[in-house]
Amino acid sequence: MSEDLKTTPLHALHLELGGKMVPFAGYDMPVQYKLGIMKEHTHTREACGLFDVSHMGQALLKGADVHAAIENLTPSDVKGLPQNGIRYSLLMNEQGGIRDDFMVTNRGDHLYLVVNAACKEADFDYIAQSLPDYELELLNDRALLALQGPMAPVVLNRFAPGIDQLIFMNMGEYDIAGIPCLVSRSGYTGEDGYEISVPADKAEDLARKLLGEDEVEAIGLGARDSLRLEVGLCLYGADIDETTSPIEASLNWAVGKRRREEGGFPGHGVVMQHLNEGIARKRVGIKPLGRAPARAHTEIADQDGNIIGEITSGGFGPTFQGPVAMGYVKQEFSKIGTSVNLIVRGKEMPAEIAKLPFVPQRYYKG
Repeated sequence: MSEDLKTTPLHALHLELGGKMVPFAGYDMPVQYKLGIMKEHTHTREACGLFDVSHMGQALLKGADVHAAIENLTPSDVKGLPQNGIRYSLLMNEQGGIRDDFMVTNRGDHLYLVVNAACKEADFDYIAQSLPDYELELLNDRALLALQGPMAPVVLNRFAPGIDQLIFMNMGEYDIAGIPCLVSRSGYTGEDGYEISVPADKAEDLARKLLGEDEVEAIGLGARDSLRLEVGLCLYGADIDETTSPIEASLNWAVGKRRREEGGFPGHGVVMQHLNEGIARKRVGIKPLGRAPARAHTEIADQDGNIIGEITSGGFGPTFQGPVAMGYVKQEFSKIGTSVNLIVRGKEMPAEIAKLPFVPQRYYKG
């Protein structure tokens, strides 16, 4: 391991389990275990996978009328969130671009935030500087585990009876095997499941207990990526970044109806212009028609050979049983079923614009 890579509280466990470690967002993280990416992916879809996502940033934002304050930075309707409700949100820049995507939970008198690992220092600095009258408490003493898959509620209910009744995009406090945890019914695989914020010194104990259940396998970053790609979820830094607006990214639903009218967030003018006047490019699903996957930065051409876009995420979809991709194309080519070509090593590969998600999302709505 490189000396300058950070580690999560589960690092020793990853090594013990035979994790193949790679640098990711400044951390030494497991890309896969002995099962391998394909089997880890399938196991999560069919049973239950445990992911270490402790590299992500967790924080509490406190202060008077904090729900209104965070709306100065995001187009989400946070004031309309019920207590313990969770919302997928975007941190915006003045040009209408996305600084990061993050999760915000209404915890009553404060907010619980989870941001991406690669952006967390910049995000937290930006939030603290933008909202100087508010207290941003970084939860560096907590780990974050994701238990994902159709058997996740069955497994977790053994340790915390009643947790199977928690609804998607809601949070609660639970003792799991005697360990006090903050649990959300959420995740980034498209499957039912939970994200569990646990004291760092109890994380390995909890992970071992969960992995001791027959249905649960340890899952690495490789399968995490193929799982989210199949269900059309964006990866920050690939599918969305400072140069893409929520409308170009097909994230219109992340801009609250009230917020469109009221404004008050960075880039509001650009977002409204894109909503009202249209966009030049759009994020779409792309299905290569052969067996070979198309990777990020592959150019997309029309039938006449003109470059009309680029793939931002691509690979093989084990559940879809074929190659899947997402990317941006000129708006006029964004209709589902449109034939395009992918330029791979100078050769044209046939593909078509496809409906997202490639695999149905299976969240528990109650």
